[in-house]
Amino acid sequence: MKFIGITGGVGAGKTEILNYIRKHYKCEIYLADSVARQLQEPGTECFRALVRLLGKEILLADGTLDRTRMADRIFRDPGLLEQVNGIVHPAVRDFLLDRLHMAEQSGETELFFVEAALLIETGFRELVDELWYIYADEGVRRERLAKERGYSPEKTARIMASQLSEETFRQNCDFVIDNSGSLKESYEQIDRKLEAYTWQE
Repeated sequence: MKFIGITGGVGAGKTEILNYIRKHYKCEIYLADSVARQLQEPGTECFRALVRLLGKEILLADGTLDRTRMADRIFRDPGLLEQVNGIVHPAVRDFLLDRLHMAEQSGETELFFVEAALLIETGFRELVDELWYIYADEGVRRERLAKERGYSPEKTARIMASQLSEETFRQNCDFVIDNSGSLKESYEQIDRKLEAYTWQE
């Protein structure tokens, strides 16, 4: 079984790539952001640690985390971001490694994927068998974000400026999928890469 990380900048089209893989291959796919949210539900150790760090004022009336207040606290005190990441990232990592072990034991999964924009920054380079970079031309990404998410040019520029450069992504990744063109072209790149690892429907 191959453990593959999927990363790339905002608007690169990671979701479409993963949807294709999910449909055509015997795999398990985890989105790190979704896992992180799941691990921050009330009753979890991650939730309790965040409340200890940030105080009960970050809770909504229903006892769940108020993410707007959390973001405001972190914005006002940048040192908190490192502490929050120190709680959340190890929890996500442990969860994924546990699921990886279960998938290996089951013998039914041929490919195990984890997707996150921050895989390189959070140390997954040392854990995965391969790291894939989903690339798309900056102009294409800007157009997609405006059309599909309604992002303003300013918002897109802020997000892009906060992420790793194309050069850094390429230096740290083993395989690049150019998702600037048609999805058919991207799917062909995936199939060529994966045909050596697994079967396809």
